[in-house]
Amino acid sequence: MYRFKVPDILPTLLPGFLWRVATTEPVLYLTFDDGPHPEMTSFVLDTLQQFNAKATFFCVGENVQKYPEIYRRILAENHSVGNHTFNHLNGWKTSLTNYLENTNRAAEVIKSNLFRPPYGRITPAQARHLREKYTLVMWDILSRDYERNLSLKNSLNAIKTRSRPGSLLVFHDSEKTAHNLKSLLPETLTYFRHKGYRFDALKA
Repeated sequence: MYRFKVPDILPTLLPGFLWRVATTEPVLYLTFDDGPHPEMTSFVLDTLQQFNAKATFFCVGENVQKYPEIYRRILAENHSVGNHTFNHLNGWKTSLTNYLENTNRAAEVIKSNLFRPPYGRITPAQARHLREKYTLVMWDILSRDYERNLSLKNSLNAIKTRSRPGSLLVFHDSEKTAHNLKSLLPETLTYFRHKGYRFDALKA
């Protein structure tokens, strides 16, 4: 199992997903899953603002209902959003009907044509149906910020050395990542800003 970088063969085997934006320009696409969260999403937005960086937030519907003011701030600051189901469902453990119903419920509060399956787990049937109205977004680089015993040094090294123009990086604006994200995000932004990169949001 890969640690931080998606194997190059995977996008070839699963071509119906967006794994990376095809570009040679010095641009990265930071994405944040599982929010909004009152503390962590606010931290992320404050940090992005400091670097004049834009990002994409794949939101869980029930969290949007709990924290509508944080969700409104994401939109007000010109970041993009995506659907991450209403209850953060594992597609491999959920029937097609329930998965689509849950995604549709999330769509009532998240207006976007972007969708990322929680855990990256989605069945071919689920993907086939959702692809009719969504761009299915995966990732190129996984920070693993949710791991309690994560080596920040290893994560940062992987982000710095394996990211490339157009890479999609995954972080999480949730309570379980606070101990890692508060170091990972500012250091990532600082490093790549010095390298001449900009940070754009995906078009929703």
